[in-house]
Amino acid sequence: MSLLAIKDLSLSIGDTQILHDVDVDTEPGEIVAITGESGSGKSMTALTVMGLLPRGAKPGGSVVLDGVDILQTPEPDLCQMRGNTMGMVFQEPMTALNPVQTIGAQVAETISIHENTTKTAAHERAAQMLERVGLKVPPSRYPHELSGGQRQRVVIAMAIALRPKLLIADEPTTALDVTTQARILDLLRDLVREFDMGLLMITHDLAVVADIADKIVVMQDGRVVESGATDHLLKDMQHPYTKALFAASTHQVQLPVRKGSVQLLYAKNIIRDYPMPRQKLLGQRPTFRALDNVNFHIEHGERVGLVGESGCGKSTLTRAILGLEDVQGGEIRLDGDPVFTGNRPNQSVRRKMQVVFQDPYSSFNPRHRVERLITEPFHLLKNPPTGKARETVIFKALQDVGLSAADAGKYIHEFSGGQRQRIAIARALIVEPELIIFDEAVSALDVSVRAQVLDLIVDICGKRRLAYLFISHDLSVVRSVTDRVLVMKSGKIVEQGDTETVFSDPQHAYTKSLIAAAPQLPPLI
Repeated sequence: MSLLAIKDLSLSIGDTQILHDVDVDTEPGEIVAITGESGSGKSMTALTVMGLLPRGAKPGGSVVLDGVDILQTPEPDLCQMRGNTMGMVFQEPMTALNPVQTIGAQVAETISIHENTTKTAAHERAAQMLERVGLKVPPSRYPHELSGGQRQRVVIAMAIALRPKLLIADEPTTALDVTTQARILDLLRDLVREFDMGLLMITHDLAVVADIADKIVVMQDGRVVESGATDHLLKDMQHPYTKALFAASTHQVQLPVRKGSVQLLYAKNIIRDYPMPRQKLLGQRPTFRALDNVNFHIEHGERVGLVGESGCGKSTLTRAILGLEDVQGGEIRLDGDPVFTGNRPNQSVRRKMQVVFQDPYSSFNPRHRVERLITEPFHLLKNPPTGKARETVIFKALQDVGLSAADAGKYIHEFSGGQRQRIAIARALIVEPELIIFDEAVSALDVSVRAQVLDLIVDICGKRRLAYLFISHDLSVVRSVTDRVLVMKSGKIVEQGDTETVFSDPQHAYTKSLIAAAPQLPPLI
């Protein structure tokens, strides 16, 4: 008998059918991956198993977990099952954790709710569980004091504190760098073996689950279009959608040939220190060196990648380049002009640089229409276009990123994730910058949408003499869309060079560890 048996599951909200006759089985000790694009029904399937459907949802079929049909179980009984029989790990741990409670207290709360135990005993077990998931920090820490990977370990500890029979992990590694991602996947695999629990992993990336999953279920538009043992499915895909997902996961772009070698951005001996809390009441405040004598350059039209683990200094360096954060040492110049004049950003230089962020939705004001959103950089211009000329510039920017002039009058919530990222790129292009910084610009996108956005970036490079700094934890993407790559660790650039040379013959031990940790899909047979 299966631990989890989803049979003929259907789900509708109002007049909209979300799921259609979904069948999924999970055995104890088995890892099942549900993959597909956003909107395919992956997360709704997981939420149905947890009994966490939104109001108005009408499920049909059966979802039997450990002999209990979730769809026929009253809410009080489901509350007892959550944590005891089933646990869930969410994609963004910071939103799943209480910012004003210590991590130890949050794990202990799970234990106290379900078991009649003392507060001291619950905290002792919480500390043991945090240690079991490999978290080497005191339980007295707060979520904001931890890195992304550490917070994800806390969420996992909460989910498995009572050793549930089924663990659901919804995109648990999407926002993590490659080494942290590898550690989290290894941890989940070890926990499944140790506790003999079933693991239902939700993901949009086949490469993430190729090594860890025993079985893969592919969903499209609320339906299971293909499923089977991982080795068999990857070697003998039958459905066109599965083949398209695989192709998108391994998508490679062809960069246009770059002409010339004139220096654009120049950074020399960059130092950035942050003050830390005093260790003693009257003692001197120690400092943390986020950037330690960083040296690099970017030429006109050059595509440069920047990789490294979370906390290595990538974001600090980005803010310094954009003139958003002053540095204590060194200099940064664009086209020969300093990014800072004294300790103030040089506005004439700022106009020549733009940035595209990881989450486009949070970088836009939802109350404004697209035409206003993409013209925000106009404040950097001495004489911004007005009237008919303004409309022409807006329409051209939207058309350059594959959108229509009619989209200018819409609001940001009316677009998909990929379309929002196109709008973010249009906003960056509208003032004709010489350098764009892509800060994890495709990390949160489905593999197929990611492929489309990468193709768009390459297309823009073919039309404009545009240089960019591409920051990402996805090494396969960096390898595809850059001419040269910088590898950063602990505030230092430990290796740099031609992208293909660095990836095929890395010299630094840290670079080798990054490449080794990157998930790989087996070749299609």
